[in-house]
Formats: sequence, structure tokens, C-alpha cells
Amino acid sequence: MDDDVLTTLKILIIGESGVGKSSLLLRFTDDTFDPELGDTAGQERFRTLTPSYYRGAQGVILVYDVSRRETFTKLDNWLSELETYCTRNEVVKMLVGNKIDKEDRELDRSEGLKFARKHSMLFIEASAKTCDGVQCAFEELVEKILQTPGLWQSENQSRGVHLSDQQKQGAGACGGYCSLT
Repeated sequence: MDDDVLTTLKILIIGESGVGKSSLLLRFTDDTFDPELGDTAGQERFRTLTPSYYRGAQGVILVYDVSRRETFTKLDNWLSELETYCTRNEVVKMLVGNKIDKEDRELDRSEGLKFARKHSMLFIEASAKTCDGVQCAFEELVEKILQTPGLWQSENQSRGVHLSDQQKQGAGACGGYCSLT
């Protein structure tokens, strides 16, 4: 029998409406981008689901839009909610400054980096539209989770983890863009 066991990780993607949470996920999973993608999870009518949404999370990606400062200033609210509802103290957090392809940038990379360091988070800037940094963001988060055994090991400590390489070859691939701290 193969010693590799597929492990499911619970990773949340949170942030203000319209920052590109769904777009980042779609780019990573399907290598597609839909500029018309609607936002539902962040809407008020879904707020009653919050406690169960956070429960058991091993990793969290906090997303802001580099072209909208208000999405950055609200990150403290998201961190507060995370601390309130997250059931794991050692949850791995990554800050993603999305939409770096836009020309009307309001936030400098150094501001995101400073915030991430202050809150002990991984940091990367990305663009779901162009694919820059997307693959790297998810891979680095998973790698950090796997380096924190209490987050993913079950009662059976001898279990392994198998990660499949899903990076696509050719023009759609995100080759080596990584700007982590």
C-alpha cells in the first residue's frame, strides 16, 4: 500500500467585497479569469454562517485590492473576526495584495509588507487577471501549513501528505513569481 495519504486542508479566503477573492481561487484551480464574476460570500445575508466558516481552518488568505485603500484599512476588522471565530491558534495567515495589474494603484508594496510583518503573516502581491503570484501564494501557504504539524496531522502521526503538481504548462502558467517575506 502507498504510504502517501491525501490530506484535505481547510483554507479560507477573506476580505472586502470586490477585492478578487473568487478570482484568485478560480485562477489557481481552473486557470481562468472572469471579470464579471459576482460576489456572494461577503454579503450581509451570509453573516450567520461566520462561526462555522472559520471553524477548523488551517490557513487563511486575507485579500485586499491595491487600487482601493479602504480594502486595506478594513484588514484589521477581518483579523479581529478571524481571532474571534478561528478555532486554531497556530493558523497560517497570508496577506495578498491583489490587482497589481491595475494602473490606478493606491497602495505601495511596502505598506502591505509592513502590515504582514506586524501581524506575522506571509505576504505576496498578485494579479488574478494576469496570474502573477497566484500559484505561489497558494503553494507557499500550503507549505507553511505542512511545516506546522499540529495543523494537519491527525491522531495517526505516521500519515503522510501527497501534493499533486497541478501547474499547467505553457502561456497560462505562473512561472516563479514569488515575493514572500
